[in-house]
Amino acid sequence: MIEKKAWKFNGYLGLFVLLALLAASIYLLIAGFIIPGIILLAVDLIFLTSSFTVVQPNQAMVITFFGTYMGTIRDTGVWITIPFSIRKKISLRVRNFNSVKLKVNDVEGNPIEIAAVIVFKVIDSAKAMFDVDNYEQFVEIQSETALRHVASKYPYDNFVSDGYSLRGNAEEVAGELGTELQERLSVAGVEVLEARLTHLAYSTEIASAMLQRQQASAIISARQQIVEGAVGMVQMAIARLEADGGVTLDEERKAAMINNLMVAIVSDRSASPVINTGSLY
Repeated sequence: MIEKKAWKFNGYLGLFVLLALLAASIYLLIAGFIIPGIILLAVDLIFLTSSFTVVQPNQAMVITFFGTYMGTIRDTGVWITIPFSIRKKISLRVRNFNSVKLKVNDVEGNPIEIAAVIVFKVIDSAKAMFDVDNYEQFVEIQSETALRHVASKYPYDNFVSDGYSLRGNAEEVAGELGTELQERLSVAGVEVLEARLTHLAYSTEIASAMLQRQQASAIISARQQIVEGAVGMVQMAIARLEADGGVTLDEERKAAMINNLMVAIVSDRSASPVINTGSLY
């Protein structure tokens, strides 16, 4: 069902007209015209008691008449609408939904804890009122379902590959979550303005083991970078010595120099020099 405008009439002007009709009906009754006076008074009272409605800012009033959707009033103010109609309010304000911490398995099967905040608002009052049973509850359930689905598609962290991860690509994951939520919530006439992760962590039962894994991965990565830099420095040192022409090294002396330089550079402790006063041979 698609939202449409309902019939309405300015409430202040309508009140003036109804008061004039009330005065006319009283005049008819006093003048002896009983039946016309009673009819006019009945019509006046029906409009007075069943057709006035007030619409607040950022609010929509959904009008139904004997089970038929007649339209929605979005304009702020006092209005006269269809008599004997049922009027239900729907808020058009921007709202937040904070999900609880969900326990989900990532794509590698590791249990993680994840939560998100969803910023949304109603843009189609007819869909929100008639196409779902309770649109607020629908938003909550679909938000948690989409969050579980997105979290299960990626690993918590990437230790080897260069693909997306929940921790390393929070912006991309939040964007995908917002897109999937919009697809799910469009049936309820809801627009998703923003979706952000508010909590992301390993579950307590594997948190310590994963912390050790992260530390080991960081150490290995640092060592690889140190070795690559050390090799470049050794190559540059040997090339400079040979280019200056002051030192001529055979293969055995090169090997000894490479060994000493690599130990001094790569070692995580300060090097202790050993002075050789004799010959290498």
